[in-house]
Amino acid sequence: MDATKPNPISDSQLHFLDYWRIIRIRKTVILAVFLLVVLTTTAVTFVLKPTFMSTARIEVEKQPTDFDPFLRPQVQNQFDPYFIQTEFEKIQSKPILYKVIESLDLRKTWGQRLKNAVSEPEAYLLLRRNLDVRQSRNTSLIEIRAYSENRDEASAIANEVANVYKESRVEEKQRQTSAGISKLRAKLDEQAEAVAKLQDNVDQLRAELNIPDSINDASVYQTSLEREKVSAMAQELTRAHSEYVYFLTKLEDLKKLDRTSMREAVLVTMPTEARLGELLGALSLAQQEVARLREDFSNDYPEMKRKLALVEQIDQQVEARLTGILTGLENQVISLKARRDELQKAVDDGKKLVVEEAKRSREYWSSKRELENKQKIRDAILMRMLQEEVDAELPKESMVRIVDPAEPALRPVRPNIPLNIALGIMVGLVMGVGLAFFIEYLDTSVKTIDDVERSLSAPVLGVIPQNVGILVNEGPDSPHGEAYRVLRTNILFSRKEPGANTLTVVSGGAGEGKSTTILNLATVFAQNGQRVLVVDSDLRRPSLHKFLAVSNSIGLTNYLMKQNTLEEVIQTTKLPMMDFLASGKLPSSSLGILNSTRMKEFIKDVQRRYDFVFFDSPPIMGVSDASILASEVDLSVLVVQYRKYPQAMTLRAKQMVEKVGGTMLGVVLNNINISQDSYYYYYSGYYYDYYSKGEYGESKSSEDDESRKAAPKKPAEAELKTKY
Repeated sequence: MDATKPNPISDSQLHFLDYWRIIRIRKTVILAVFLLVVLTTTAVTFVLKPTFMSTARIEVEKQPTDFDPFLRPQVQNQFDPYFIQTEFEKIQSKPILYKVIESLDLRKTWGQRLKNAVSEPEAYLLLRRNLDVRQSRNTSLIEIRAYSENRDEASAIANEVANVYKESRVEEKQRQTSAGISKLRAKLDEQAEAVAKLQDNVDQLRAELNIPDSINDASVYQTSLEREKVSAMAQELTRAHSEYVYFLTKLEDLKKLDRTSMREAVLVTMPTEARLGELLGALSLAQQEVARLREDFSNDYPEMKRKLALVEQIDQQVEARLTGILTGLENQVISLKARRDELQKAVDDGKKLVVEEAKRSREYWSSKRELENKQKIRDAILMRMLQEEVDAELPKESMVRIVDPAEPALRPVRPNIPLNIALGIMVGLVMGVGLAFFIEYLDTSVKTIDDVERSLSAPVLGVIPQNVGILVNEGPDSPHGEAYRVLRTNILFSRKEPGANTLTVVSGGAGEGKSTTILNLATVFAQNGQRVLVVDSDLRRPSLHKFLAVSNSIGLTNYLMKQNTLEEVIQTTKLPMMDFLASGKLPSSSLGILNSTRMKEFIKDVQRRYDFVFFDSPPIMGVSDASILASEVDLSVLVVQYRKYPQAMTLRAKQMVEKVGGTMLGVVLNNINISQDSYYYYYSGYYYDYYSKGEYGESKSSEDDESRKAAPKKPAEAELKTKY
C-alpha cells in the first residue's frame, strides 16, 4: 500500500458531532456572550420602573348605512374584520385621544411627572405609545389597554378612551341622521310639488278625452271600448271567409267533373239535396226496365218506346236540377264574397279607429304613469324621513357598549422579570452559539484531518496531543510516546526508498512545534534501537540544546566553517543510541552556510554513520534555510499546529517544499486538545488511556505524573513553549 496517497476526501457537510465539537471548542465564547446578555437583561429588568396595565372591553356594532335603497329589508350585520381594524385606528386617532388628554388633564399630570412642560402633540405621542388596542381572542370585542406607572391613571385612561369613543360614535350618528333628515325633507318638498303639477295635467286630459274614472289602465280602456267591436267583427270576418272558401272550393271541384261524375259528386258533397236523389233513383229504375225489356223486345215495341221516353224525360229533369244546383252555388259564393269584403272593410276601419283613439289617449296614460311613479317616490321619501326621525329619537347605546370597564391593576405587567430573564437566557444562548459558529466560519485554520487532506492533498501521518513533554526526560513509558511511535511507523511505511534516512520537519510559521516534534521523533527511533543523530539546523533561533541541557558553544556552524571536526562537535545524550549536534554560533557573515558544498558533504557523511539523521529547521515562510534543508535531505514532514495559522499558509509551505524538489511525506497535526475535541480521541487519547493504566486499571505512572506536576517547570521548556 502506498502510504503517501491521501485518504478520499469526505463530504464537507457538517455532522452533528461536528456541531458539538465546535460548541465544546468555543464554549468560552458562548459562556461569555451568554453571561453578558443574561446579566445585562437582568440588570435592565431590575432598573426599569414598574408599569401597570388596565383593560376596558367594548362591543362595537357596525353603523347602518344612512341612505339604504328604498324598501330594502333590514339584514343583520355580519362580522367584518376590516371594520374591526378600522375601529382600532379610529380609537387611536387624534380627535379621540385629544379629547381624552383634555378630559383627564394629562398634559399637567405628565408635565409634573417629567418636570417639563408637555405640549399637546407630545402628550398625544405619549398616550399613543402607552395605549394598545386589539381584538379580544375568538370574539368581536375590542380591548383597550392602557399602560402607566400609576395604576389608577391606567384604569382612568382606558375607561376615558372607551367613553370618548362611544360618545364620538353617537355624535357622528346624530350628525349624519340630522343631515339626512334635512336632505330628505328638501327632496320630499320637491317631489310633492312635482306630483301636484302632474295631477293637474292628468285631470285636464281625462276631462278632454272623456275617460271614465273607473278605467285606471290604458289597455283596459281600449279593450272595453273599440277593441271589443273590432275583435267581434274580426271573428265574424274569419267565419265569413272560411264559409266563402268552402263553397268556392266545392263549386270549382264540381265544375272540373263530367255530367255523370258530377251527379254522384253532388249527392256525396250535398247530402241534403233530396230532389236530385229522387230523380236519380227514378232514372235508375227506368233504365233497369229498359234493360229488362230489351232482352225480349226491340226498340220499336210500344212499351219499349214508352220506357225510353220516360228515361229521356227523367234525364232531362236531372240535368236541369244539376244546372240549378251549380247556379245556386255560384250565387252563394258571390254572396259570401261580398259579405267577406264588407266585414274586412269594417275591421280595417275599426282598427284605424282604435289606433287613432290610442294616439289621442297616449299623452294621458303617460302622464298618469309618471304621476304614479312620482307619488311612489314621494311616499318612499316620506317613509324614510319618518324612519330617520324615529331612529334619531332612539338611544344609541347599541352601537358601542362597554362590556367590562377598566379597573386598577393589582400588580405591574412590566417588567416581567421571569419572562425577561428567560428571554435573556434564550437570546444569550442563541447569540453565543451563533457567534461561536460565526467565528468558526471565519477561522480558516486547520481543524480536522479532513481539512488537511482536502486543502493539502497530503496524508496525515500523526496526531500529537496538547501539552506533550520531552520524551527524553519522561522515559520510555511516557503516555505521550505512543503518538510519536505511530508517527514513526507511518514515516517508515511511507518511504519509497529504504535507504532514505535523513529527515527534516518544516512548518509554515513559528511556534507550530517543529523542534519538539523532531526531538521526540528522534527519541522514539533511538528507543527502538536505531542509531540516531539530531541536528539543530535552526541557526538563527536554536532551541534543542536547551531541551537536552547541553552546551551550544560549538556545533554545526563550527564544523561547516572547518573550525572543528565532526567528532568534536557531536555530543552524546541520555539515550545511548541518540547523538546531538548543536547549531553553534552563527556569524553574521555566514548566513548562507547551509547551502554550501560542505553542508552537502556533511549530510552524506552522517547518512553513512547513522541509521537516521533528523534536522531541525526554521519556519519555511520566514527564511530560506528550511527550503535549502528540504532540498538536501531525503524526506520532509510538515508540522501544522491545530487552529493557529490559515490553511493558505500551510498550503504555501507544502508548495515551497515541492518547488525546491523536496519529498513531502505527509503532515503532522500538533497540539490537539483531546479533552475538548473528541474528534481526535481515537487518534491519540486512546493510547494515553491504554498505556497509562496497569494490570488492574490503575495508573502506572500516577506518582510520576504527580511529581512532574508538582516539580517546577524547567526554564528551557518554559522558554520553548513561549516561543513555539
